[in-house]
Amino acid sequence: MPAPGVCMNIINARRKKDGYGTPMNPEKFLNQDYEQLKQYCLARRIRYIDDMFPPDKRSIGEGILSPADLVRVKWLRPMKLVNNPFFTVDGISRFDFGQGMVGNCWLLASIGALTFQPAIFEQIAPLNQSFDDDYCGLFHFRFWRFGRWVDVVIDDKLPTIDGRLIFVHSKDPTEFWPALLEKAYAKVCGSYDDMSAGTPSEALVDFTGGVHICLQLSEPPPNLWELMCRAGQAKSLMGCGTHQGETSANTVLQNGLVQGHAYAVTGVKQVISQGKPVRLVRLWNPWGQGEWKGDWSDRSSLWQTISPQDRQQCLSVDDDGEFWMTLEDFCRFYSDLDICCKCPDFLDASSSCHWKTSVYEGRWVAGTTAGGCLNNPASFWTNPQYRVKVEKVAGGCSKTQGEDSMLVSLMQKPDKRNRRLVENLHIGFSIFEVMDENEAHDGKFPASFFSRNKAVAGSKKYMNGREVMELVALEPGEYLIVPSTFSPNETASFLLTIISKAETHVHENSGGHNHEHMEKMVTEPTPVQNSADDEKKRTLFRQFSDKYEEVDAEQLQRVLNDNLLKGDLKTGGFSIESCRSMVALFDTSITGKLNGEEFVRLWKKIITYKDIFYRTDVSQTGTLSLSELRNALMASGKNISDDMLNLMALRYGSSSGQMTLENFISLILRFDCMYQIFSQLSDRTALTLRQKEWLYLTMYT
Repeated sequence: MPAPGVCMNIINARRKKDGYGTPMNPEKFLNQDYEQLKQYCLARRIRYIDDMFPPDKRSIGEGILSPADLVRVKWLRPMKLVNNPFFTVDGISRFDFGQGMVGNCWLLASIGALTFQPAIFEQIAPLNQSFDDDYCGLFHFRFWRFGRWVDVVIDDKLPTIDGRLIFVHSKDPTEFWPALLEKAYAKVCGSYDDMSAGTPSEALVDFTGGVHICLQLSEPPPNLWELMCRAGQAKSLMGCGTHQGETSANTVLQNGLVQGHAYAVTGVKQVISQGKPVRLVRLWNPWGQGEWKGDWSDRSSLWQTISPQDRQQCLSVDDDGEFWMTLEDFCRFYSDLDICCKCPDFLDASSSCHWKTSVYEGRWVAGTTAGGCLNNPASFWTNPQYRVKVEKVAGGCSKTQGEDSMLVSLMQKPDKRNRRLVENLHIGFSIFEVMDENEAHDGKFPASFFSRNKAVAGSKKYMNGREVMELVALEPGEYLIVPSTFSPNETASFLLTIISKAETHVHENSGGHNHEHMEKMVTEPTPVQNSADDEKKRTLFRQFSDKYEEVDAEQLQRVLNDNLLKGDLKTGGFSIESCRSMVALFDTSITGKLNGEEFVRLWKKIITYKDIFYRTDVSQTGTLSLSELRNALMASGKNISDDMLNLMALRYGSSSGQMTLENFISLILRFDCMYQIFSQLSDRTALTLRQKEWLYLTMYT
């Protein structure tokens, strides 16, 4: 049985700290352990069948085959298809395979680019797998998925009709790495149908876990050619796509190109033709056929205008889907170029520049940390904030400090198991400079900061894609990066990656909130030391205490429901469990009951927090919305991170996002106790991982 929610988060945090989820120690996808499954099958001499991705119509999906064809599908192992199957035959090549019936050209184009990088390929598809020794019908592949590497286990049963593979197929019928790799990625996506439609960038990132940039070829950067050359030398993977036609159909144009289709960039080469330099780009169609028919195509006469050496090196007259075209035609007929590399050094022309990468996980939660874009000035400040200090670059990089010194990437995580069911939100980010007068500010910047300061950089627009990124030029100084959804109150998790050629120091900036608006709206009541008032509390205590002048949880429950709520129990009143928790928090004598002094101390706090509750309930509904909860916590003098605020809302709020007085008091009393404990630390921000774990568990249980 898997560990429950918050416990699982703690376990994952520990594993991540210990290197779990890295290429050398990937996370087990769906908790399936390849080595254990293999030993189990070998010991019992059985062939593995994957019950998490079963060989039936559920794994194919609904949108690819007709019901009549679905009935004809038979799942066969390679040994049933050919007499002597192999994982690879004479190495790996983009010419090994062709696309099948699923519309995943974006994936296959990326696989084609992957074949140029054997080291990356072997990280994805371990080559020590075969159909010979220790074969048990079990294979595994590794992919990067939203911040962590996962090891994906599959059986080798493949969907066929009339004995032929219906999806990706090898040109050598005895070679099966393409079909098995496609099946593993289909499992990650949810089904074969879930791979329909996409962009190469998605698979390129999942194959490398590296740096990704997307260039719009309608407005190419002036250094596009140099960037592509450096990317090729840095062993990058490159993919691109043609313009979409009037329909989603892959229509073949008269020039040989396919509309709305993904291609792999497989090479760049500058040649001299008729005394002039010509920049050529080589592309590959994952269909394995169908090529460009314009200038520098396979049968173009222009090949006779270059040196025999260049012609022999570049020209291959064969309908294999690969062809050359000029850089100008490439920008004209293709819409975008994706470049992905494990190392970001290709971004800069200077070999002395070494880029540093930092990755942060965050979450937008409706009502607390999902403030929307800058069009929502009242709530934008509630978004997660990341404070970045950019140092001066060293050495030869110093000449180009202000030229694309940082790449910022924002990726949203899916909330569904099946890729086709994921509805991406429109996401983007803004970057603000923190001037000298704000450097001493501690905690989250308020709404007034964003009304006085304009963004100095950010994403050009909000996009409903998996990832948005932007190369930005930042001089040394302090900055604030604010990722957001376009509309407020949209819940999603995200991954923020900051890659800089200057030394940077980044921290999540939600540890405290100094919101001037709150100072005007709410003032924390100051308890008045009044002996007569204390005597009234003791009189109340004596009315409900036992003969030993003590109050247990059940008696406390009656006191609260009768005297604080005045018998209005439409929301259920104080539960016995919350009263037990209060007794445990204030029972310094550890008797399981409260004496007179302990009761008076508890009652004072309850009255104080009741007053805060009603002061911050500006909507006068008798409950707190999630934004009002933030204000109430601020009014009580507590600094709180976005993560903890979200956790409180989940644990103590209702499904509608409202919090009752009873739940607020239970929450704030427990939080107040922990706050006092951690306030005694010499450095309040220096909590160890175990202290944070204890804090989270205490708040959530």
